[in-house]
Amino acid sequence: MAIIVQKYGGSSMGDVGRIGRVADRVATAKAAGKDVVVVVSAMGDTTDELLSLAKKVTDSPARRELDMLLSAGERISMALLSMALNARGVPAVSFTGSQSGIVTNDSHTNARIVEVRPFRVQDELERGKVVIVAGYQGVSYKKEVTTLGRGGSDTTAVALAAALDAEACEIYSDVDGVYTADPRVVPDARRLAELSYEEMQELAESGAKVLNAQAVEFAKERGIAIYARATQGSSAETVVRKLPPRAPGRVVGVTSETGLVLVSAEGAASLRALVDALDEHGCAGKEMLQRPDAGPSGGQASILLSLENIHDFGALRARLEKRLGQGQRVREGLGAVSAIGAGINASLSNLCATLAHAADMGVEVLGASTSSFRITLLVPAERVPDTVRRLHRELVTEGEPARSPSE
Repeated sequence: MAIIVQKYGGSSMGDVGRIGRVADRVATAKAAGKDVVVVVSAMGDTTDELLSLAKKVTDSPARRELDMLLSAGERISMALLSMALNARGVPAVSFTGSQSGIVTNDSHTNARIVEVRPFRVQDELERGKVVIVAGYQGVSYKKEVTTLGRGGSDTTAVALAAALDAEACEIYSDVDGVYTADPRVVPDARRLAELSYEEMQELAESGAKVLNAQAVEFAKERGIAIYARATQGSSAETVVRKLPPRAPGRVVGVTSETGLVLVSAEGAASLRALVDALDEHGCAGKEMLQRPDAGPSGGQASILLSLENIHDFGALRARLEKRLGQGQRVREGLGAVSAIGAGINASLSNLCATLAHAADMGVEVLGASTSSFRITLLVPAERVPDTVRRLHRELVTEGEPARSPSE
């Protein structure tokens, strides 16, 4: 029997009524003759509420204990959904990440899946049960509970789909697919009917929150199609899969991030010292620049960081000051705006246009970077929304108008 994996986000699991509606959808899929595995996020804002509790206890909670605390949210969701399905006469069983065979490295609060051993999931599917799995969590080789960072439930779902050789992975949330920009920032953003794995991965890594970048990586490796859909109301969707080559210059969307910090250090050995300090603190950089001939000090190194992925930024600043002394500089309050598309940099025309629009708006561009699928500008955080709107209006070539709920 064909296996499908469905993932439901926190908004879909927000209260008992919504959990009941999810149970009805899952029951319908089971009745259609599918073997169903469901991955769930924590209810509503549960993860944020648990994190707030931890911060009330201490400004710097231990990462291991954070994982023990935060992983409780998904366990609540999985148990309630399993109860709802059993009450509807649909046999179901719930598993934690570790029980379902999600094996990770030992990086607490931001672990990566390294292996999936879904033996218990397969056994229960063979018994005719729906299997509910707690997303966002796993277990390390040291038998420690770990969490996967933002969007980790997506990663759980696609990793399970790959391990189970599922025919598809369906990601349900409160939006009916992937849009050309965040509709809260760009009201006329358009829904994308389909995206390549590479485009979706760049969108996710550059700030789009509908899908997780590592999840797309898993899907690409195994050729699994991802369907991004709304839990309620709309039959529209975005399909992420392998696509044939597209015309150069395609721009599918504009994304953004805020909460970025640029850390710079002077001196010939600045890059090594800066990297060592960040590694000791357990955080990774988003972008890196080494200028060996900058200034009389013999060079400058700069690394862009996201506060979202930094545990105890105050402690990191103190570490940088101790290791790098007066030669270090930290600039906060930054954001990044990215234009994404296959072949976006096949010529310099899109980059020239992006820089020209920023200059016309009087936006201070603190840095720029490119890849085969991306153009990114580093700008002051307060200029991010209007920069997104301008680049979306001028550059995006794809998408179709969103339908109203009544259509």
